Amino acid sequence: MIVVTGATGNVGRTLVRLLSGAGERVTGVARRITEADVPPGVRAVAADLGEAEGLRPALEGAEAVFLLVAGEDPQGIVGAAKAAGVRRLVLLSSQGAGTRPQVYGHAAGFEAAVRESGLEWTILRSGGLASNAFAWAEPVRVHRTAAAPFGDVGLPFVDPDDVAAVGAAVLRGEGPGHAGATYTLTGPAPTTPRERADALAAALGEPIRFVEQTREEAEAQMAAFMPLPVVTGTLALLGAPMPEEQQVSPDVERVLGRAPRTFAQWAARNVGAFR
Repeated sequence: MIVVTGATGNVGRTLVRLLSGAGERVTGVARRITEADVPPGVRAVAADLGEAEGLRPALEGAEAVFLLVAGEDPQGIVGAAKAAGVRRLVLLSSQGAGTRPQVYGHAAGFEAAVRESGLEWTILRSGGLASNAFAWAEPVRVHRTAAAPFGDVGLPFVDPDDVAAVGAAVLRGEGPGHAGATYTLTGPAPTTPRERADALAAALGEPIRFVEQTREEAEAQMAAFMPLPVVTGTLALLGAPMPEEQQVSPDVERVLGRAPRTFAQWAARNVGAFR
């Protein structure tokens, strides 16, 4: 049995489908989830990573767990997994846990708990997800505009389906030995916000006007759903990335045996959200 937390998210939904399609027994976990949210044969369990004790029913019979950085008690979550007999943890973390641990301390704390668990573990440090562009869905649908700060600063955003594919390979033990590995997952090339808006326009077959926000405008928008220190750190990453944050990692290709997908490929698959 493999337990996938965040089973209704951009990575988790695909991961559940990949594992189930490969014949694995899967339990999908999210705060709000029903059998209708998962493929036939997948067990759906509603649970909150913020309440470690509430995870125990979801973990029954599990050998491996795909874990998100969520909640404030990584030690409690890891303890619940150990008590349930889980042998392997795969943590979806953030590249920022390595490059900016002072900002992404939450993710770094989860990484430490996983490393110190005494279980077999693998950490997936994701770069920015291509699915962040869903924030443009409504303004593109309504006004054919897309707004972002730092319009000409490039980062190698990664397709969440590639993150899910790496997660599936690691959980199933495919490819090279993954125990004790920390993988950085990026796309095949840096793209700028302006270039990503152009890729969406090409997928739509209609022009999209790109609007470059000021730092202050972006900060006000992001502060509505992110703590201010994380907003500050995220804007620093987006506006003045470190060299390693702009580098293309070989890890997706190393695990999957193929190059990571481009943002344009992600846009073509998801263009319906922007019509």
